[in-house]
Amino acid sequence: MPVLPMFPLGSALLPGMPLPLRIFEPRYRRLFDDVSAADGAFGVVLIERGGEVGGGDQRFTRGTMAHIRGHRDVGESILLAAVGGDRFDVVGWEDDDPYPRARVREVPALAWDEDLRAERDAAERDVRRLLVTATEFVDVPWSPDEELSDDPVLSLWQLAGIAPIGTLDRYGILASDDLATVVSRLRTAVSDADELMRLTTAPLEVDDEGYD
Repeated sequence: MPVLPMFPLGSALLPGMPLPLRIFEPRYRRLFDDVSAADGAFGVVLIERGGEVGGGDQRFTRGTMAHIRGHRDVGESILLAAVGGDRFDVVGWEDDDPYPRARVREVPALAWDEDLRAERDAAERDVRRLLVTATEFVDVPWSPDEELSDDPVLSLWQLAGIAPIGTLDRYGILASDDLATVVSRLRTAVSDADELMRLTTAPLEVDDEGYD
């Protein structure tokens, strides 16, 4: 069972999604040096408790391979661009010295089912509509017209990546074991986010009856 260098983060990386990182901790600079000298791949998992800096965090078990696409040295930091690849499950953690490492098991890629076409297209409409709504209230990093992959499975991961939904919702989608669950969880998360966004941005109505 392979041992993979790991980068725990406060966000869930999905297949096909870009991953920009600023690396400054010595342990992650060491990780960068090691993976750059090998195949340029490392694992990303979502932190369950704790912070990204300093260690001592607890981590979820479903993760995503990240593949380095480029980097640039900026002072004492490295600006790194990577992209999400295949998913994996953490079977066990090794010592964090010199950086986090884990024994992992690859998660089989999800196969496209044409019976999901209508639901997949509805999910895309949901996400793009929510992005339009979100841009009226907050800054979002993705455009409602964002281009997606022609591959229907990869495009679903990308839709989940650009949707303005919660981190745990995104992780739930990542942890799905079949494509129907991916679509269902994505549409539910988008619906919940839309309702919450409208509730929190609606004008407050105050009933002052009974006040002098």
